[in-house]
Amino acid sequence: MKYESYRPPIAVILAAGIGSQMSPLTDDCPKCLLAVGGSVILERTIRNCLSCGISQIVLVLGHRSDQVKQFVDKTFRGIRVTYVINDQYRDTNSGYSLMLAASAVGTADFVKIDADVVFDTQILRRLTDSDLPNVLCIDRNAVRAGDEVKIVTDDQMRVVKIGKSVDLKTAIGRSIGIDKISAVTGPLLFAELGRMMEDALHVRDDCEAAYERLIDKGIPFHTLDVTGLNCTEIDTAEDLAAANSLFRSPITTVSRGQQRALDEAAETEPNST
Repeated sequence: MKYESYRPPIAVILAAGIGSQMSPLTDDCPKCLLAVGGSVILERTIRNCLSCGISQIVLVLGHRSDQVKQFVDKTFRGIRVTYVINDQYRDTNSGYSLMLAASAVGTADFVKIDADVVFDTQILRRLTDSDLPNVLCIDRNAVRAGDEVKIVTDDQMRVVKIGKSVDLKTAIGRSIGIDKISAVTGPLLFAELGRMMEDALHVRDDCEAAYERLIDKGIPFHTLDVTGLNCTEIDTAEDLAAANSLFRSPITTVSRGQQRALDEAAETEPNST
């Protein structure tokens, strides 16, 4: 794990969706404000970012955006949060929401995080510590047929195909919805999304559709295997129950320095056997 000369990226958290599959839980509450293990989902995401040294947050909002703003402004003071509003959230998807974050991100490195993902801090730490550009976190054990983003790689673990229509037999794993995009690729990605969103046929496309277009143009995307670390996407009430089984306690912020001390202590601790 690296602790020196660390320059944290911007975090872009996509939280515009309605969460209709979780009605009535989400009728009066955005999905990202539901609680898991005693902490609100969005609080978990932001505290994970803070634990990894990321204090610049871009939040793309839509459904009940005022509620989300009120929660964030009350819970987090002293960090830089930029709100971007997707007024078309009922008719668009993550690709459109990410496109709207272009001016807020500029030419910086950034991590894209789907707001309905509950995850172990170590996942984000490993991602931000990676020297590779354009990295997608994948879970090898959770890939299955259905409405999830599956990934095919070459023998160097570079992505060659990504999407929901990928053949399950060829997929190495599924994307968990947490990605890192380099400062070089970011403007290309936003430009690609802009071209896609000009066509009504693509306004409901996910971010990954733009990733695949860039891959087809020769831009490398790599994978980070986070299999075994706790992570779950919350689409249904059953997913929420599963998340509460995985994450049983409230979230706390652990700085990189504190994590280094914990890691060093663990390395020097004698075996209990």
